[in-house]
This record gives sequence, C-alpha cells and structure tokens, in this order.
Amino acid sequence: MKAIELCLAERETLRRYVKGLLGWNTFAVEDVIQETLLRAWIQAESLDWESRPIRMWLFRVARNLVIDLHRRESRAIPVGLCQDEFEAGTSEPDPAEQVTQRTVLVEALGRLSPSHREVVTRVHLCGHPGEDVAMALNVPLGTVKSRTHTAVRTLRGDLLRRGWGEAAA
Repeated sequence: MKAIELCLAERETLRRYVKGLLGWNTFAVEDVIQETLLRAWIQAESLDWESRPIRMWLFRVARNLVIDLHRRESRAIPVGLCQDEFEAGTSEPDPAEQVTQRTVLVEALGRLSPSHREVVTRVHLCGHPGEDVAMALNVPLGTVKSRTHTAVRTLRGDLLRRGWGEAAA
C-alpha cells in the first residue's frame, strides 16, 4: 500500500480524534486534518511506514496542530481594546493546557471500573443529581453516593501519583 493510501485510510479516524479535541468547529477540524495529511505527504519518504503504525504519527501531528491553533487564537486581541486593557482581563487558562488536562482526565476515568466511571461522569461531569442517577441506573441512592465517593478518591489518588496535583485538587 502506498503512503498516501495509508494516510487516506486513517482520514475518518483522524477526523473523529480531531473533533474530540476541537468540538464541532468543522472548519478548524478540516484545516487540521488537511495540514496533518499534507505534512505526511511532504515527509512520506522519511517516515517509516513498515515497522510502525502511521496512525500514532498522524495523531501526534494533529494534536500539535490543535495546540498551536489554540495558542494562536488565545493571543488574538479583540478589536476595540488596547493592549493594557486586554492583559488586565486575561484570567482564562491556556486552551492547550485544557486539552492536556482533558486527555489526562479521560485516561484517569478509563482506569476506573465501569460502574464507578458511569456514576462519577453522570454526577460530576454532567451535573445530574444523585437521585436521578440512582433512578437511571436502578440502584439505591446510597450506592450512587458510595460509588461517587470511591471514584473521586481513586481519581484524586491516581492524578496525584502521576504528578497532576493541581488537577486532583
């Protein structure tokens, strides 16, 4: 299989991955995918297509492009503000940092048991009340509370062990 065919075979997987990072901004998603595939095409002769999967290389390039995009967008100064006014009001975190934190959180959630992951996701990420979660899962409210407590404690310990103390707090 030629290099370009291998890249095109990964296009839909790459699109889903980039959508997960950028959301539904279809123009930005397409820009990142096109730039990723262009870089693969330009570097086709220097890449090792036989012994390592190209998907990981494509994902890494796409991730770096998303981070660059977030950094570029966060530097833009809105029209009508002077530099001093703009810098005084910047308290939002770096979007690239948010992408990294989201990736770490998803990986940590993946290490939980399915029952704990579902409860902590519904309660803390979706904001559903414990009573609603208990009814949806057909378990007692005490079970939801116990699983939530255990899952949060496990996540916090896992994040601390991996050096993400700020995320665990």
